Amino acid sequence: MLPKEEYIEQAYFFKSLGERLLEDTPSQEVLSTIKEEMLATTRLPMAIDFMASELRLHGVFATAMRRLSHYFTPFQTFVVAEGEAERGRFDLQIGLQILQREAEFRGGEPSPQGLFLFQFECLCRNRLGYDAGLKAVSEDPIFNEDWKSWILKVRQQVGIVDICDMIYVRSELYRINQARQAAGGAAVDSREVAVLFGEKEGRIAWANRRKDPIYLFNAFHRQLGYPAVPRPKAVDESVNILPRLVRQMERLEHRIRLLEEENRGGIHIEKFFGDQQLPPPPGGKELGYDKLE
Repeated sequence: MLPKEEYIEQAYFFKSLGERLLEDTPSQEVLSTIKEEMLATTRLPMAIDFMASELRLHGVFATAMRRLSHYFTPFQTFVVAEGEAERGRFDLQIGLQILQREAEFRGGEPSPQGLFLFQFECLCRNRLGYDAGLKAVSEDPIFNEDWKSWILKVRQQVGIVDICDMIYVRSELYRINQARQAAGGAAVDSREVAVLFGEKEGRIAWANRRKDPIYLFNAFHRQLGYPAVPRPKAVDESVNILPRLVRQMERLEHRIRLLEEENRGGIHIEKFFGDQQLPPPPGGKELGYDKLE
């Protein structure tokens, strides 16, 4: 984990980068400008220098972030790489907003539970892919070995086992219920597993079993206080209605004009050529085309 001031500067960097890229400013100029605004006592200006060099060489940011694995987390690199992918399924602007909110969360009092749920929700809502995404999440330095082992199990079982069940069996509530059942003489699972979530998280997961995962994420967001996951805004089609109507009216007027000319005796196609004198086709006089001259 980096010092708090590093995450504060990272949040400002990702926010400024996203805003200035929308202004159609070249990326190299954006990086050189933002570098001067960064706190000189942090390591971010050196990272921006390296990112600018990689951008000139490869045309992307992700390669630089991958080589700076001691500074940027694998999840940050994964999000930027998905945003720069040629297939274009994921918007880089959304990715920069994700990294900004994640850095702001890390700059406060982050918890492993809140950070995992935020990153997992980012993967779900933006369809970033569970295999590579959860692999990157498991390598985050905030997670200990128990967390890494469990995240890799989630990577294997997601889509097969409900995420609510996977969270519940690793919660304090599950351990309490197992102890209560064992005291009553019931057979329980005797395997020792690390408890990763508290009793509150276990109750939320149990209450949202067999429901839409959106309800689970919304409840965790309210209770754990991790940032809201940014989502793409719906395109406002109302701004394009008037231009479309104008074009349709012009096409209708043109068709009506052609129909009127046809009713008056036919369409004279030669007027569409203006003043051009087109030569008659070969054999035109024999076919009677010379009468058009």
